[in-house]
Amino acid sequence: MTMLEAYLPILIFLAIGLGLAIVLLVLGALLSTRKPDAAKDSPFECGFEAFEDARMKFDVRYYLVAILFIIFDLEIAFLFPWAIVLDKIGIFGLISMAIFLGILIIGFIYEWQKGALEWE
Repeated sequence: MTMLEAYLPILIFLAIGLGLAIVLLVLGALLSTRKPDAAKDSPFECGFEAFEDARMKFDVRYYLVAILFIIFDLEIAFLFPWAIVLDKIGIFGLISMAIFLGILIIGFIYEWQKGALEWE
């Protein structure tokens, strides 16, 4: 079996997926009925009419909370593989993860004390 033959199932899968997508889009365009309406075509946000410009400035605290969310989300992404191989890495893995979590907890406490989590 050559290297190119190993990729043949992937190529077939991609071709079938692309073909199915095209067929479904064409069928949707042909069979759907479009009845434009002012209410349907109006922009809305969460069920409410837009009341401000979309290019308004956001408070910097919004970005701080977003960055904190990403940091703690990545923490969880590191915890899953660590938990799976904990029995193989032993006490060294446990201590290293404890140090990692300790640093994150210190950062979280610092942010909390500085008021970065307060939303006015």
